[in-house]
Amino acid sequence: MPKVTSVIVPYTTYLRVYEPLAAFPEPERDHWARYAHRPDRPSYQDELRRALTDLVPTPPVPVPVHESDDAFVLESDGVVHVCPWRTRLRGWQALGELAEDFPPPVLDALLPPVLRRQAAQDYERWLTDHPDARPWIRTATWQVPINWFVLFADEEREYAKGSADEAPFLRYRTPMVQARRRVARGLRALRDAVEEGPLIDGLVDVGRWLEEFHPRSLVELDYGGLVHALPAGALEDDHSAADVAEGIAALRRGDDEGAGAAYGRLVDRWRSVRDLRSAN
Repeated sequence: MPKVTSVIVPYTTYLRVYEPLAAFPEPERDHWARYAHRPDRPSYQDELRRALTDLVPTPPVPVPVHESDDAFVLESDGVVHVCPWRTRLRGWQALGELAEDFPPPVLDALLPPVLRRQAAQDYERWLTDHPDARPWIRTATWQVPINWFVLFADEEREYAKGSADEAPFLRYRTPMVQARRRVARGLRALRDAVEEGPLIDGLVDVGRWLEEFHPRSLVELDYGGLVHALPAGALEDDHSAADVAEGIAALRRGDDEGAGAAYGRLVDRWRSVRDLRSAN
């Protein structure tokens, strides 16, 4: 369970892939094998704080100068799995998405155009030598994208209320084979029932991303810092993956009313989070 710290950085959620050590080539495999035994491995909050610290200087540093050698680690059935942070790669990719989130005047005030252009050029040069690079982590702020829930079942949900010393958490974990199977089934049901749109496009994108990893990987959805924006009761009653699964099952059997009811529960549950985002 995550430790409570004096400064909580909200409100990011995560979709992570943990690959077995065997998926990594040497010498990277040896690095992660040694790293897994460290007693002081940093948390997702540490990762966020480091990223925000880079934005404090003038001018800000939009992308780390060096790639992170940190990772998230978990052990399952005696096998060590690793999810590298790859903070620099994710920073470059996030810069390319900023234009969708901010109007040009706000974006220029946050990160001057000259910095963005330089970062884009650095990324292009780096990709020349790393054409197959992909991140092990996807993030979202103030939400959990609906297509992420498709990957999981309600029985894979893990929730803890937290205490004075431990932060609350809500997460799902599943084997890669299950995640891929649910993506395929979800896409078939959606394409048979609805027109092409953001939900289908997002699920296709996630499915292609999952295909990049070792078949014995684990996939994790972590509410991360978003748990601090949700009331304890709302968090405890959040079974969004179950609602998504129920909605897809209803579409598969032609039950439009059942699909609508499941979607309505999702909308009602996440409306309060969207309101908080708007207030900020």
